[in-house]
Amino acid sequence: MKLEMNDKDLKQGLFGLVLAIVEVIRDTLRIQALKRMEGGSLTEDEINRLGVTLMELDKAIEHLKEEQGVTEAVRSVREGLDDWVDSMVQGLTDPYGIAPSRQTNKEKGICT
Repeated sequence: MKLEMNDKDLKQGLFGLVLAIVEVIRDTLRIQALKRMEGGSLTEDEINRLGVTLMELDKAIEHLKEEQGVTEAVRSVREGLDDWVDSMVQGLTDPYGIAPSRQTNKEKGICT
């Protein structure tokens, strides 16, 4: 069975994957920023700059997704990554499968 793909689909898929990874990194940075804020290790000026920078990053990511037409590709990759991470965490915290299964972000109504 021969798999046929055109260049546009391949480029969109790859770009969608890259942007999904960038979103994961952005989310991690946001979590770390919140921890530092709650820990009191940032000044008000640093908090403001960090907030502005994260908002600019959000806008840049959204602009790239819309411009390249990969919004759905990114969403699909993120759902797959989020589900995979949830199942890995579940496996590490409950290796015998005793705890009830966790809902996926999509089932919880959380948009990523």
